[in-house]
Amino acid sequence: MKIRTGLGYDVHKLAEGIPFWLGGIQIEHYKGAVGHSDADCLIHAICDALLGAAGKRDIGYWFPDNSDEFKGIDSKILLARVCEIIREAGYEISNVDSTICLQKPKIKDYIPTMQATLAKVMGIAEEDVSVKATTEEHLGFTGREEGVAAYATVLIYK
Repeated sequence: MKIRTGLGYDVHKLAEGIPFWLGGIQIEHYKGAVGHSDADCLIHAICDALLGAAGKRDIGYWFPDNSDEFKGIDSKILLARVCEIIREAGYEISNVDSTICLQKPKIKDYIPTMQATLAKVMGIAEEDVSVKATTEEHLGFTGREEGVAAYATVLIYK
């Protein structure tokens, strides 16, 4: 059995008056993430972790942010395509561990729904998807509520 790990990171600016998508679900907040797609920072970090683990470059290579095809796209579609890419390469997902860095809003009540949503898209068990959240104690761009960041690690096997 071949085992590989991957690490993903993503960041998006927050702005007033747009929907906030995170972990495949819409979060109630007066700010949302700015991006070419729906700007789901967590899904983008998971995509990069999966692609990296499989040696398949990064999300920007597969889904360029200057392509009209991906303008406003639901990031769950991107994640599903990434899962197809790594499965075509012979890999399966063992688990995903992720951390969201966000001062506000508090998202702990959303985490179970995020885990269920992500697990369904990736075709793995909910228990194999970990989503954690942290503030950065009002430090940095996330602490000042200017943006959101997410980290993800994955384990895949062949």
